[in-house]
Amino acid sequence: MFFTTLLSSCNDDNDVMIETNTIVDVAINNNLTSLVAAVTRADLATTLSGSGPFTVFAPTNAAFQNLLDSNSSWSSLDDIPVETLRSVLLFHVLSGSVKSTDLSDTYVPTLSTGPNDESLSLQVQVTDGIAFNGDAAPVVVDVEASNGTVHVIDKVMLPPNVVALALNNEVFTSLVAALTDIRHTTDFIATLSGNGPFTIFAPTNDAFQALLDSNSDWNSLADVPITTLEAVLLYHVVNGANVQSDQLTNGDVDTLGGTITIDLTSGAQIKTTSEQTVNIILVDVQGSNGVVHAIDTVLIP
Repeated sequence: MFFTTLLSSCNDDNDVMIETNTIVDVAINNNLTSLVAAVTRADLATTLSGSGPFTVFAPTNAAFQNLLDSNSSWSSLDDIPVETLRSVLLFHVLSGSVKSTDLSDTYVPTLSTGPNDESLSLQVQVTDGIAFNGDAAPVVVDVEASNGTVHVIDKVMLPPNVVALALNNEVFTSLVAALTDIRHTTDFIATLSGNGPFTIFAPTNDAFQALLDSNSDWNSLADVPITTLEAVLLYHVVNGANVQSDQLTNGDVDTLGGTITIDLTSGAQIKTTSEQTVNIILVDVQGSNGVVHAIDTVLIP
């Protein structure tokens, strides 16, 4: 699947032939020409030829063409701003060599960064088929390089914002349904797709089901009065701050819908003005405009 590249260096006495098989060499020798061109334009060739180790999810040439076709302003890679291209490419790179057998349903930090220079999170799914970032599928896995591992994929993955993080995870389908309810006067998707940064406390599907079960008149989200639903959703959003778990401290935090209290004395918990105690069960899912922490109960202001 891969070959080595010969590099020659000269001194006064002789020519020395040095075999290399870095991640960049793997891309070159497997005709991933668009990836090589993108890496060169983004000035990442030296990085990806370094000692590493790295894991690179390498889009096919067709995947790069689909990326260009998605934007009418992009006829070639030269039309993509260098900083955008660099951020996208680094979102395909992990620190360390990760084989396909090491993958699990989780989020992993990439070399691309978001607010506060935090590493952007890449979603990995292995249950019911392997997918990355929601819908990128592997074409070839476990191509070995001298400085890591390459997995060829069928799509260029764009760094997700907090909305995309929710959309891509089946654990948050109820949250997405709540955010996109057509009765809203607030456009939550547009708001949470903004620059932020945001800190989102995201209830799971089970949390929303428990909310519905708490009221005999609520069989679905459509039965929840829209003013109530809007107030509840706003209560889960901190605007203007990207707060990762290691930055949480005991005390009050202002959300768009009121004040919550962080309590770390018995694990990471949130106390609400309605006297709930809610557990934070997954932390630090970092998006391009904010961070998401999953919680096991819908916060009620």
